[in-house]
Amino acid sequence: MATTRAAVIEAPGGPEAFRIAERPLGEPGPGEVRIRHHAIGLNFIDIYQRSGTYPLPMPAVLGMEAAGVVEAVGPGVGHLRPGDRAAYAAAPPGAYAEARVMPAAQVCPLPEAIGFEEAAALMLKGLTAHYLFRRTVPLAAGDTVLFHAAAGGVGLLACQWARAEGIRLVATAGGAEKCALALAHGAAEAIDYRAGDWVAEVRRLTGGRGVDAVMDGVGRDTFDGSLACLRPLGMMILFGQASGPVPPFDLQRLAAGGSLKITRPTLFTHIADGPTCQAMARELFDMVLSGKIRVRIDQRFPLAQVAEAHRALAARATTGATVLLP
Repeated sequence: MATTRAAVIEAPGGPEAFRIAERPLGEPGPGEVRIRHHAIGLNFIDIYQRSGTYPLPMPAVLGMEAAGVVEAVGPGVGHLRPGDRAAYAAAPPGAYAEARVMPAAQVCPLPEAIGFEEAAALMLKGLTAHYLFRRTVPLAAGDTVLFHAAAGGVGLLACQWARAEGIRLVATAGGAEKCALALAHGAAEAIDYRAGDWVAEVRRLTGGRGVDAVMDGVGRDTFDGSLACLRPLGMMILFGQASGPVPPFDLQRLAAGGSLKITRPTLFTHIADGPTCQAMARELFDMVLSGKIRVRIDQRFPLAQVAEAHRALAARATTGATVLLP
């Protein structure tokens, strides 16, 4: 049986848990595809899974996002053929490998004009931006959103997406350099959360009204302040927990804040339906091909250095996107 090199963890732990090993590859079954990776995306969900915050069966190969070339397709797969360029953000994990067999429904044909590294950095973060702006709460030109960690991979795409749709995005980031990066990518204003009371600054920037929506991928450290930044009837979108999970809280706080709304979406719910995923990917690719959004890749690591890549991401020492190269 054919094999592939992969980054494997035997049990939850720190970055040192990774080892490079040969794994069986096999042939695609019904509804499956085998894809040879050219680039692999790195995301915070990988850290949650490695640490055990999101439990996985062990041993495990992590990674939810990659791009490459289709090698073989199983029965019933009609949208891909061997030799096609393709990219995906999808469950189950397994992207930290030279090649893999996986369900085909969320593997998307990749336009020739989009490179493999760009696609590997784009799919999970770009589809996340898509559902935040298009599928979570109605947003229109002139609305104001607060986006935390706006100099990260999702954040820089969100800044550009908001600018393209006429939405005022107020960014938070750690330090002047990261704030400047968010502004350069389309944020209307940027607040250095290390420099003072960012909640008061959001209130000042909105004339005391508050924002229409908060897009918060940070979690515990920003949650209370995020609620305080919302206008009455505003929407709190908690889409991640980079600083840790949000403790239980009294729902009466939503009433006291002005009939606030809250949701905890995941990308994988939005793309669970294959045709919906394919349509979202086409819209995302159109945004890239039109020049409305561009992917910024600031870190590249060989797959063998995946532990170092995880350390950098966990320490918030990265900007833009990070890719692993098999």
